[in-house]
Amino acid sequence: MKYLVLIQARCGSSRLPGKIMKDLSGKTDLQWVIERVQRSRLVDEVMVITSIEKQDLQVVRLCAELGVRVFIGSEQDVLDRYYQAARLLHPEYVIRITADCPLFDWRYLDMAIEQLNSDSDYMGDLEESFPDGEDIEIIKFSALKKSWKEAELSSEREHVTLYIRKHPELFHIQRLKCPLPDIGEKRWTLDEEGDYQLIRAVYHHFISRGKDDFVTEDILEFLAENPQLEQLNAEYIRNEGALKSIANDRVVQWDE
Repeated sequence: MKYLVLIQARCGSSRLPGKIMKDLSGKTDLQWVIERVQRSRLVDEVMVITSIEKQDLQVVRLCAELGVRVFIGSEQDVLDRYYQAARLLHPEYVIRITADCPLFDWRYLDMAIEQLNSDSDYMGDLEESFPDGEDIEIIKFSALKKSWKEAELSSEREHVTLYIRKHPELFHIQRLKCPLPDIGEKRWTLDEEGDYQLIRAVYHHFISRGKDDFVTEDILEFLAENPQLEQLNAEYIRNEGALKSIANDRVVQWDE
């Protein structure tokens, strides 16, 4: 296997509890994310990785209904969850997608794969040129294993690629850039109630018209016609969870 997508999903969000199971025009957020990632022409498999917490049993049930492979692992040590899931299938590359991205554009995933250099250990949007919610990270399995062995800080265990991004001297890092200019300030992630209101409006607009394959340009056109919607989540900052984790960092003990 060459390209394995691992969708990070759990129901224990503190800012918007149960966000990945929220309804968007008749399907859950998580189902839409899975279906949009599955539109990729180039990935070999899409797997959901969730936690051992009881509340995440509903993630397992949904994946069973959809016929999607699911892995259950550590809630807090997400790096371990990724590594343990990936090592079962031993892909050449692991692609990290999070379940709070229901406006994910699968075309950019294929674009990233086509642009990936053979010597790259990691590819990501380091300049935040994509909207928040269209995040794509591609990690060579050998780099994932190395970071799993060496990362010691709690922030590095919770945020899967942080150790790699902090150590460019150890990993060959390739930058991914959005082909559309000046849209990196857009917030299309699902993390707050205002995010949900905006994304629900986007889904209602397109699904009520029978269009479930809407892409970035379609969303931009819709929001340009309805600029008031972007005020629903304008107050929130990007990567708030990661910033909080780093502020509360500590060295953690874990077992190989």
